[in-house]
Amino acid sequence: MNSVWSGFVRQCVAAAGMILGLTLILGVAYPAAVWAISRVNTAGAEGSQVSDAAGCPVGSTLIGVDPRVEPGTPDPYLHARVLGAAGEPMATGDPSASAASNQGPNSEVLLAGVTARRELIARREGVTPAQVPADAVTGSGSGLDPHITPAYAELQVARLARENGRTPAEVRGMIDDHTEGRQLGFLGQPRVNVLEVNLALGHAPPGCRAP
Repeated sequence: MNSVWSGFVRQCVAAAGMILGLTLILGVAYPAAVWAISRVNTAGAEGSQVSDAAGCPVGSTLIGVDPRVEPGTPDPYLHARVLGAAGEPMATGDPSASAASNQGPNSEVLLAGVTARRELIARREGVTPAQVPADAVTGSGSGLDPHITPAYAELQVARLARENGRTPAEVRGMIDDHTEGRQLGFLGQPRVNVLEVNLALGHAPPGCRAP
């Protein structure tokens, strides 16, 4: 009987030791290691926030939100891509409404949306529909791209210069300053960060408010 009891005690002690050891490894050491690694790139870990001159967060370099103006009012913004699944052609890139359209290349719904966007953008920029680049009229999977192609940015230069009291050369300089090249020199395509250009133009979203 004593041997049975002592064996039972040894098994309980071993089990308790195993639980304690795994708790320390998986419940403390591993989460602490993951947290420590995340601190290597603090800006990325905190959502790559962009701050205004006062240090208040005004957006993210990773999440694009297309600014919107009231119909008939001056439009001084550089615009991003639109939401792919939005019910209206020029819906803003609201993160809460992010979704893909799930429409295939032969979809009449997709074609109608692209055609409507192309006509609206062409009218806004004073160009022909054929001059509107593909990324201007198609949404990404997330609908929250922070970047556009240099071609779409160039299409908007004339309007940006006119509505912001700048010269086209000044606007192109701001766009060039916030254009990123290919990753590692060969991956992806050159891209323009929309939020950073709008901030350079002086259009910051509302910053921190005093309590």
